[in-house]
Amino acid sequence: MIKSVTAVALSSVTITLAAWGQSPDSSRGLRTSMPETYVARHQLLVFPFGALSRDHNFEYQPASFGIASDQDYRGHFRTNEAQLFLAYGISDWLAVEVETSDIHARFQKAPDDTSGTPAIINQTGLSDFQGQIRMRLGRERGRRPEFFAGIEILPPLHPHQALIGDGQWDVKGEIGATRTYGWGAMTLRTTIEYNRGDTHWDLGESSLEFLRPVSRNWRVFAAIEGGEGGAPDDWTLVTAAGWRVANGVTLKFANAVGIFSKAVDWEPQFGLLWTIR
Repeated sequence: MIKSVTAVALSSVTITLAAWGQSPDSSRGLRTSMPETYVARHQLLVFPFGALSRDHNFEYQPASFGIASDQDYRGHFRTNEAQLFLAYGISDWLAVEVETSDIHARFQKAPDDTSGTPAIINQTGLSDFQGQIRMRLGRERGRRPEFFAGIEILPPLHPHQALIGDGQWDVKGEIGATRTYGWGAMTLRTTIEYNRGDTHWDLGESSLEFLRPVSRNWRVFAAIEGGEGGAPDDWTLVTAAGWRVANGVTLKFANAVGIFSKAVDWEPQFGLLWTIR
């Protein structure tokens, strides 16, 4: 009996240690834009999830709402969203994504805003529709990290609703590198986007990320991200976890907390990821 218990315990420890040292890309495939989410060749990911955001010092200009003033104010902003994320692995180096959401946004203007901005604005509709191409540029080998890239395209949607829409096409590029260690995987990534106001290309969001499998069914993730346009005051702390509750079904949690003034205060999300071969 003692030998059996010892054997089971040693097996569990061996399996756990193996999972901790496992490369995320070798176990999950190609990195997607979603935290702690990878897609393998000929694999379809279907991820419906709910999300909300709360920001008590949302920066805005009345000009965004058709008022003749470009002064900066800080108002209140919140959203509730039902989102859908789809990804398909075409090969071991190429994948595509589509994401959209049904959003309800509520804005309350700053008390010191006397420009004529409506006191409260509510906007609802289909938003954040985007497509991405994801690419693996080189596999991790020895001390060389894995390199990846992505291209994101956002078409015009709701051009007259400033809270949930944009009247112009938007294209962003992403590039990054991942290196796996015995204690987890580290990723450094940044995006490049076209600044339409100043008509030049600029750095977008950047992040430093940590990912670690803690068992065969659990993975944890943490990141600090922000710096869009070089701004030092919009950084966010992101934490996430994935729990495989059954074959092909993973319960996913994520939470983002703003650590600087221009970052959104709080952005949690929760959903079920379905993996289909």
